[in-house]
Amino acid sequence: MGSAKGVEMDENEGEQPQASLTPKLDPTIIPALFRAEVQENIMARKVAGLQTLVTLAAAGAAYGWLSSPQYAIAVLGGGGASVLNGALVAWRMSRASVNPSNDAHLQLRLMYFYAAERFLAVVTTLGICLAVLKFSPLAVLGGFALGQATLLAARLLLKIKD
Repeated sequence: MGSAKGVEMDENEGEQPQASLTPKLDPTIIPALFRAEVQENIMARKVAGLQTLVTLAAAGAAYGWLSSPQYAIAVLGGGGASVLNGALVAWRMSRASVNPSNDAHLQLRLMYFYAAERFLAVVTTLGICLAVLKFSPLAVLGGFALGQATLLAARLLLKIKD
């Protein structure tokens, strides 16, 4: 007991254990998390469907206004790139809920991979519409911008409604 180690143990015996930085597991929050995840998946599907409807309506309006199927198809191409983006979000969210992982590093890597995947899918689709199919750039980008605006507005409005 006369050693330095024994003195340290005697000094620490009367102290309270330090509080952990990790919160205790609370099983009451798990059902709420599951409900939120299911609601988020449903909302992602609704948003992709709404994007599709708005894109089809815009293509119909372009056809009716300009009486040219080329512009309507160009709007469909740009809106289709936006719908593809929204559909990839909905698909990846549903896949993430099927295979949950507690590894934060894996989740972060997957998040970056999915973001790059969506970016490449959109750039490739727009590139095909503009460079290969030679659609009107204004109509393609207008359809894409309308689809993306629908994505943002629908997420906000559906969140407020619920």
